[in-house]
Amino acid sequence: MGKTYFISDLHLAEHRTDITQAFYTFLEQHMSSSVDALYILGDFFELWVGDDERNPLAIEVAAKLKALSQFNIKVFFIHGNRDFLIRQQYADLCGMTLLPEQAVIDLYGKPTVIMHGDEMCTQDLVYQKFRKKSRGWWWPKLMLAMPLWYRRRVAAKARRKSKENQKGKAPEILDVTEEAVLAMFANYGVKNMIHGHTHRPDVHHYPEGKVRTVLGDWYSQSSYLVVDESGEQRLLCHDF
Repeated sequence: MGKTYFISDLHLAEHRTDITQAFYTFLEQHMSSSVDALYILGDFFELWVGDDERNPLAIEVAAKLKALSQFNIKVFFIHGNRDFLIRQQYADLCGMTLLPEQAVIDLYGKPTVIMHGDEMCTQDLVYQKFRKKSRGWWWPKLMLAMPLWYRRRVAAKARRKSKENQKGKAPEILDVTEEAVLAMFANYGVKNMIHGHTHRPDVHHYPEGKVRTVLGDWYSQSSYLVVDESGEQRLLCHDF
């Protein structure tokens, strides 16, 4: 029976070897010829300043993903708020397909909208202002034209500022809003949604049979969703 996996918010970083090893273990234990696809829904890396950032971790991860082709597993990627500068060059190295910010897929006969999820956190006005700028056409183009050392400095400063902005904010401000979720369902005319970003793994049910599945982060656990041909969805989390 065919299966499809969804992951997000691994925040891979060279100093978090435990997360990297957990990801490699996940691939070894679950990726096989019975798997149809692996979807990575953003924040795969803790930070990404451009495809020319060829550190050992990025190269090794690309090789691991590329190796999935031996099982005919298709790999798809949606950008998150940490790795929105990943471009076609690195995608080709990984053998993965870049998808738009929101994409509707046919999940074994069930139309499903998938995304990172940060666009639905509409109460966080400071972040949404930055998101609008960073996902526009001019800001990424300008950033990628800058030297690598400069991009690293800007990214580090932005990360510090983001942490400061999150201090003292009520949890609900950092979560998705019901209005945004319902609007997303209506916009795409589907009843199934999968996303990450909030680090709050759960399955939410809405009227008319609508279901929203939230993937978890990988800071202290491996979190993934597996869906089989029967349509059964299982959200699983395992501590490191």
